[in-house]
Amino acid sequence: MEKLHLEYPAGAPATQRVLVGVVASGDLEVLITPAAAGRCHIVIHSSADGSATRWRAQLDRLFADGKAAAMQIEINDFAATPGVISLRLAQALEELSA
Repeated sequence: MEKLHLEYPAGAPATQRVLVGVVASGDLEVLITPAAAGRCHIVIHSSADGSATRWRAQLDRLFADGKAAAMQIEINDFAATPGVISLRLAQALEELSA
Protein backbone atom coordinates (compact mmCIF):
# COMPACT_ATOMS: atom_id res chain seq x y z
CA MET A 1 0.00 0.00 0.00
CA GLU A 2 1.32 3.43 -0.90
CA LYS A 3 0.15 6.88 0.19
CA LEU A 4 1.11 9.93 -1.86
CA HIS A 5 0.67 13.63 -1.09
CA LEU A 6 0.80 16.13 -3.94
CA GLU A 7 0.06 19.84 -4.12
CA TYR A 8 -0.50 22.20 -7.05
CA PRO A 9 -1.32 25.90 -7.46
CA ALA A 10 -5.02 26.60 -8.03
CA GLY A 11 -7.53 29.39 -8.40
CA ALA A 12 -10.78 30.06 -6.56
CA PRO A 13 -12.30 27.37 -4.33
CA ALA A 14 -14.36 24.59 -5.90
CA THR A 15 -18.10 25.16 -5.51
CA GLN A 16 -19.29 21.65 -4.67
CA ARG A 17 -18.35 18.16 -3.58
CA VAL A 18 -17.89 15.39 -6.15
CA LEU A 19 -17.62 11.59 -5.97
CA VAL A 20 -16.94 9.42 -9.03
CA GLY A 21 -15.93 5.81 -9.44
CA VAL A 22 -15.79 2.93 -7.02
CA VAL A 23 -13.03 1.06 -5.25
CA ALA A 24 -13.12 -2.39 -6.80
CA SER A 25 -10.82 -4.63 -8.77
CA GLY A 26 -8.87 -2.47 -11.22
CA ASP A 27 -10.78 0.73 -10.54
CA LEU A 28 -10.57 3.83 -8.39
CA GLU A 29 -12.68 6.52 -6.79
CA VAL A 30 -12.11 10.25 -6.75
CA LEU A 31 -13.56 12.43 -3.98
CA ILE A 32 -13.36 16.23 -4.31
CA THR A 33 -14.17 18.80 -1.64
CA PRO A 34 -13.66 22.57 -1.80
CA ALA A 35 -10.45 23.96 -0.27
CA ALA A 36 -9.06 27.42 0.51
CA ALA A 37 -8.20 29.51 -2.56
CA GLY A 38 -4.82 29.05 -4.16
CA ARG A 39 -3.96 25.37 -3.59
CA CYS A 40 -5.05 21.96 -4.77
CA HIS A 41 -4.15 19.23 -2.27
CA ILE A 42 -4.19 15.61 -3.41
CA VAL A 43 -3.91 12.45 -1.32
CA ILE A 44 -3.68 9.13 -3.13
CA HIS A 45 -4.10 5.76 -1.42
CA SER A 46 -2.85 3.15 -3.90
CA SER A 47 -2.83 -0.61 -3.54
CA ALA A 48 0.06 -0.76 -6.04
CA ASP A 49 3.52 -0.07 -4.62
CA GLY A 50 5.75 2.03 -6.87
CA SER A 51 2.89 4.00 -8.44
CA ALA A 52 4.21 7.48 -7.58
CA THR A 53 5.80 8.10 -10.99
CA ARG A 54 2.60 7.13 -12.82
CA TRP A 55 0.47 9.36 -10.60
CA ARG A 56 2.82 12.36 -10.80
CA ALA A 57 2.90 12.15 -14.60
CA GLN A 58 -0.90 12.12 -14.82
CA LEU A 59 -1.46 14.91 -12.30
CA ASP A 60 1.42 17.16 -13.42
CA ARG A 61 -0.17 17.32 -16.89
CA LEU A 62 -3.64 17.90 -15.49
CA PHE A 63 -2.68 20.74 -13.13
CA ALA A 64 0.22 22.29 -15.12
CA ASP A 65 -1.57 25.57 -15.89
CA GLY A 66 -2.48 26.35 -12.25
CA LYS A 67 -6.05 27.27 -13.26
CA ALA A 68 -7.88 24.42 -11.54
CA ALA A 69 -10.28 25.15 -8.72
CA ALA A 70 -8.88 25.01 -5.20
CA MET A 71 -9.86 21.62 -3.87
CA GLN A 72 -8.95 18.69 -1.68
CA ILE A 73 -8.85 15.52 -3.76
CA GLU A 74 -8.76 12.08 -2.21
CA ILE A 75 -8.11 9.20 -4.59
CA ASN A 76 -8.52 5.57 -3.59
CA ASP A 77 -6.74 3.47 -6.22
CA PHE A 78 -7.04 -0.28 -6.59
CA ALA A 79 -4.26 -0.60 -9.23
CA ALA A 80 -6.16 1.24 -11.96
CA THR A 81 -4.57 1.50 -15.39
CA PRO A 82 -3.49 4.92 -16.73
CA GLY A 83 -6.56 4.92 -18.99
CA VAL A 84 -8.93 4.43 -16.04
CA ILE A 85 -7.06 7.11 -14.08
CA SER A 86 -7.51 9.61 -16.92
CA LEU A 87 -11.18 8.70 -17.30
CA ARG A 88 -12.01 9.05 -13.59
CA LEU A 89 -10.13 12.36 -13.24
CA ALA A 90 -11.90 13.73 -16.33
CA GLN A 91 -15.27 12.58 -14.97
CA ALA A 92 -14.61 14.22 -11.60
CA LEU A 93 -13.53 17.54 -13.11
CA GLU A 94 -16.48 17.52 -15.53
CA GLU A 95 -18.88 16.90 -12.64
CA LEU A 96 -17.20 19.70 -10.70
CA SER A 97 -17.78 22.18 -13.53
CA ALA A 98 -21.41 21.11 -14.11
